Amino acid sequence: QVQLVESGGGLVQAGGSLRLSCAASGTTLGIRDMGWGRQTPGTQRELVAGISSGGSPNYADSVKGRFTISRDNAKNTVYLQMNSLKPEDTAVYYCFVVHVNREYWGQGTQVTVSS
Repeated sequence: QVQLVESGGGLVQAGGSLRLSCAASGTTLGIRDMGWGRQTPGTQRELVAGISSGGSPNYADSVKGRFTISRDNAKNTVYLQMNSLKPEDTAVYYCFVVHVNREYWGQGTQVTVSS
């Protein structure tokens, strides 16, 4: 089992920045990809960014050039630096890890961007 705890969400004005963190605990040996998704009411969760165990990132087109994902394998933590935030980035952000052949998701943290 893997437990995930997110932090760093909040309220920010358009154009501002936030940094999300997600720490994994439990059976962390075997964690492969890590990443972030987001969801707004009435919509499906979308993948925002992912990062492989070797550090290769990938991003949704909507956040390329604004968001940066990184990870600290020694701390089993994944980060999402969000810059130039837009009101349409408002959502609940969830971190995830791929552990062996199973995905684990965190409880989510609210990000609200005001115009």
